Amino acid sequence: MGLTHVTTTLRTSPTAKKAFRADFLVDTGATDCVAPGRRLRAIGIRPVGKTAYELADGTPREYAFGVAVIEFLGDITAGRVIFGPDDIEPILGVTALESTGVTVDPKTRTLKRLPAIPLK
Repeated sequence: MGLTHVTTTLRTSPTAKKAFRADFLVDTGATDCVAPGRRLRAIGIRPVGKTAYELADGTPREYAFGVAVIEFLGDITAGRVIFGPDDIEPILGVTALESTGVTVDPKTRTLKRLPAIPLK
């Protein structure tokens, strides 16, 4: 079965003209979103901090992160976005998915909208 991708747009605010739009890999193992740092800076997103992240191979690595408006599947949320290497494939992390009530069906690898967002 293939990987799941979704067209996602990042902006500094909901009304910002500049945006980074790409097909993001949906990764339920990633907490935050990741995008090429050069592309984030080009639309005005600036680093606001740094934190250590564990890569898929278990290696810890420190990355800068900023805050972005995240739009996909007709929904909007906001959250951390990591300033990744310029050649990285953009990743949509689980925090953005959960905040919009979207899950990944493990059998079909398709995105499903929950009937309501859990507050528990």
